[in-house]
Amino acid sequence: MAAIILGSVIALIGLVLALGGALLLTEGGSAYYLFTGLAMGAAGILLASGRIAGAWLYGAIFAATFCWALWEVGLRPWALVPRLVAPLILLIAVMLVVPTMTRKPGRWRRAGIGVAAALIAAIAFGWSIAGNYIPPVQAGLPGDRYAMADPSLAAAGADWPAYGGTNSARRYSPLAQITPANVAGLERAWAIHTGDMPHSKRIRDTYGAETTPLKIGDTLYLCTPKSIVLALDPATGRQKWRFDPGVKDDAIPYTAACRGVSYYAAPGAGTDAACARRIILGTLDARIVALDARTGRPCAGFGNLGQVSITDGMGKVPPGYVSINSPPTIVRGVIVTGHQVLDGQDRWAPSGVIQAYDAMTGRMRWAWDMMHPERSGPPPEGQTYARGTPNMWTIASGDEQLGLVYLPMGNAAADYYSSLRRPQENRYATSLVAIDVTTGKPRWSFQAVRKDVWDYDFGAQATLVDFPTPRGPVPAMVLPSKQGDIYILDRRTGQPLTPIGQIRAPGGGVEPRERAPFQRVSLYHNLRKPDLTEKDMWGMSPIDQMICRIQFRRASYKGFYTPPESGRRSIEYPGYNGGTDWGGVAVDPVRGVIVANYNDMPNYVRLVPRAEANKLGWAPRDQARGNIGGAEGAGDPQAGTPYAIDVNAGWRLKFTGMLCKQPPYGGIRAIELATGRTIWDRPFGTARTNGPFGIPSMLPLTIGTPNNGGAVVTKSGLIFIAAATDNLIRAIDLRTGRTLWSAKLPGGGQATPMTYTQNGRQYLVIMAGGHHFMETPVSDQLVAYALP
Repeated sequence: MAAIILGSVIALIGLVLALGGALLLTEGGSAYYLFTGLAMGAAGILLASGRIAGAWLYGAIFAATFCWALWEVGLRPWALVPRLVAPLILLIAVMLVVPTMTRKPGRWRRAGIGVAAALIAAIAFGWSIAGNYIPPVQAGLPGDRYAMADPSLAAAGADWPAYGGTNSARRYSPLAQITPANVAGLERAWAIHTGDMPHSKRIRDTYGAETTPLKIGDTLYLCTPKSIVLALDPATGRQKWRFDPGVKDDAIPYTAACRGVSYYAAPGAGTDAACARRIILGTLDARIVALDARTGRPCAGFGNLGQVSITDGMGKVPPGYVSINSPPTIVRGVIVTGHQVLDGQDRWAPSGVIQAYDAMTGRMRWAWDMMHPERSGPPPEGQTYARGTPNMWTIASGDEQLGLVYLPMGNAAADYYSSLRRPQENRYATSLVAIDVTTGKPRWSFQAVRKDVWDYDFGAQATLVDFPTPRGPVPAMVLPSKQGDIYILDRRTGQPLTPIGQIRAPGGGVEPRERAPFQRVSLYHNLRKPDLTEKDMWGMSPIDQMICRIQFRRASYKGFYTPPESGRRSIEYPGYNGGTDWGGVAVDPVRGVIVANYNDMPNYVRLVPRAEANKLGWAPRDQARGNIGGAEGAGDPQAGTPYAIDVNAGWRLKFTGMLCKQPPYGGIRAIELATGRTIWDRPFGTARTNGPFGIPSMLPLTIGTPNNGGAVVTKSGLIFIAAATDNLIRAIDLRTGRTLWSAKLPGGGQATPMTYTQNGRQYLVIMAGGHHFMETPVSDQLVAYALP
């Protein structure tokens, strides 16, 4: 009976492989699946009919599969998983069934020996992909010869006064109480609940805290997903005050997130005066609010009773279309803010105008509307800021000495269709724009992608450094991008300080005349991996790997910058989540090292003709009932263009939820600042919370997971980072890339940690708020760690 059941299962699997393999072969793919499927069908029939020849045939199939797998991918453990694990399980089952098909003496002993050998091989294989294997260090740390010429920009000191540590955004701390030698002793010092938890599944499916607190003096300041501000005792977590701006649920875009608040101290004012020190908050419903840092009360002299609305002059703004989820940047007493415009809804969505306000009075200083460079303030009566223009949804950095603020710009509305864009949009989209904070006029701009239809907007904050050159240190910036390129620019002029090249970009798509024949790439450093091939397809078994191969062969893929198509899917690699996204990079300015965590996943994309999108009910959010967020790009209408867009982010199989590209899906790398040379590169994140059908595997195997959030590096040579989907926070040795300590978080760690000292004790703090897009558990806990 066992042979009949097992034979039937093998024959059925063989039938699926043969049918799918025939289809794959007609698409120009591997012939392995067709011939293996036919052989498995024969083996299954023989087994089901009680003939032991079926077992021998299956053994031969496994041996051939083993050889084929080694030929195709070598000894790369994760690449071998779908090729060998399921066939090995079937081989063990065959060996256990064979004794039931014969009466020869010693049959069970021989079966036991075979099964034991197979299990030993499986255990050895599992050990090889456990976290014990770490690629070698490629180069040593460059040492301290690259110390910055301007130490005042280098570090946050005992505090953490800005989102990136300082406005230079280096995410570097000079603290050294926690070291590689004692970090294993870190323990939880305190944890608090913010009280901002989603009250329904519909709202929970939009939460993603992304918060990095500030620490100034004796107080810690943070914001929650719905823009609630808390002030805490940094030694205990005890709440000092709480301010709730009253953001309503319908103001939530596709993600409820607040990455942080900003701090401003009035020059010359006494510290005890009301609002002499203030917290500047940007809210999800598009307000700038100034709060007294001591009491949490709105500053009455700022704007209208402590707040200003950035939507004034924008015209029609449906709820959720315009939101501030990143901390404004303050340079020379000027608050500069961008905002997120809900992606993919309408070509003529609200404007991406950049606005600036006086940090004391809230009076508008200027507004930069790229379509109206002649203006420096609000539009005339009866007019609005130009609609549909690129916005800055992420975090700017600033240079107090130069009086510049550096804006990482997004794309024009309707990311995946470019024919309706105007010349100014084509000039500034997916660019870093340096704005003079005094005049509000661009000083210079640097564009990374020409006529972007891949949603490759700049997500990362630029990091200000003094770049070593033969002529001495030059004021510069490290500019990472979603497509994986890292640029080094002179921050005074925008001129590249490291080589930049051009590649010939694939043409075609639905707008062949719009596609730029060449695209810019960095020759200094990039985080990209080689172009995908059919062999890179993955799954949990040969069947879903075969399905991914079929999808790969059927899609349009011409390598980097493949344009989206309408008749069939196209593959975008890297996908829109990076490379580097809003977590940015950390820079050790003493050792001269960049630390970059990154994503390595494709998107599976299709432009959907308008008539088809209308039949599917894809409409802008303000016209669609019950639509409050959801995955970005998954059925976005792009109203006002001929096409909606459907993005399978990460390229998942619908049935199992497995990703089609083989691991790793994310990594972390140390890079020498002066040369762009890789020091070490590691897969980042374990498989403990990942698995087929959404079931956590609980396996502590380093697979390299998607990640969102950034790193912090300290003087003692430690990297602190969460970001991955395994809900762990880690301390990594800057010298080797080895994990020295980790702790389980109560929710997903999709935020950048920070560190400070209070009463002589160094603390590490992380918001474990979870993230709907990263599919990690939502929580409202802020957790602090310290040495005993």
